[in-house]
Amino acid sequence: MNTKKPKSLKVRNMRIGSHVTLSVWLVVVLFPLYIMLINSFKDKRSIYTNTFGLPETWNLSNYTDVLSSGDFLGYFKNSFIVVLLSLFLMLLLGTLASYALAKWSGRWSNLLYFIFIAGMMMPIKIASIRLLEIVKTLNLMNTIWGLVPIYVAMGIPIAIFVLTEFIRQIPLELSEAAFMDGCGRFQTLIRIIVPMLKPALASVAIYNLVPFWNDLWFPLIFISDEKSKTLLLGVTRLFGQYQTDWSKVLAVLTLSSIPVLALYLAMSRQFIKGMTAGAVKG
Repeated sequence: MNTKKPKSLKVRNMRIGSHVTLSVWLVVVLFPLYIMLINSFKDKRSIYTNTFGLPETWNLSNYTDVLSSGDFLGYFKNSFIVVLLSLFLMLLLGTLASYALAKWSGRWSNLLYFIFIAGMMMPIKIASIRLLEIVKTLNLMNTIWGLVPIYVAMGIPIAIFVLTEFIRQIPLELSEAAFMDGCGRFQTLIRIIVPMLKPALASVAIYNLVPFWNDLWFPLIFISDEKSKTLLLGVTRLFGQYQTDWSKVLAVLTLSSIPVLALYLAMSRQFIKGMTAGAVKG
């Protein structure tokens, strides 16, 4: 009896500590979002005089001005197309490569796997000059299509790292049963492997969504045409040399966060499964 009480007390203290830590972290995460949201409804002067308080009058003109501007709707469409296409191609190529690496046992497969993994340790921005030359050679300057292969290359290493390990954990008997039923390798991948990879695919998609959507470096280098600018690159128009329209900037940033939050909420269950897979056995 005496040995159980200290254990239960220790477990309860650990739970209390974890709840306190998560509560503090929740405040740290939500506070910038709160500041961004409430200040997007204020005018320029109110942002400086009442930064942390609720607006005295909720001003919707910032959003109406942004939405009525055809440029920002075009920027939003460009970002949406680039990110959606990049995620699709990254998941497609990552799944195919991971399936091949997981089923190919040998010295060269391990070497190729580690070459892909090495891409996680090397920031792609150090090759910006070479990438600029490649984009120019392909005549993709000032187009949103020049960003797609860059983003796919950025996401492939982490996609292969996560998906390969997930495929290796799938029982081999399932693939053998599919072969016995007459399925080829591609049919086995589509009908057996991919449905079981949904948590991993969701994790990879959400992990890469934020850097793709928030990237400013490559659009700033590759795009100068107004029609091809992405959303964050278009926001730089609101930054002046002597003054900045912070109310409209925050309104645009609030609108730009909606797709990220929507995707996470839609895939949150699969994302949590993917993050916790393998943590508990049995």
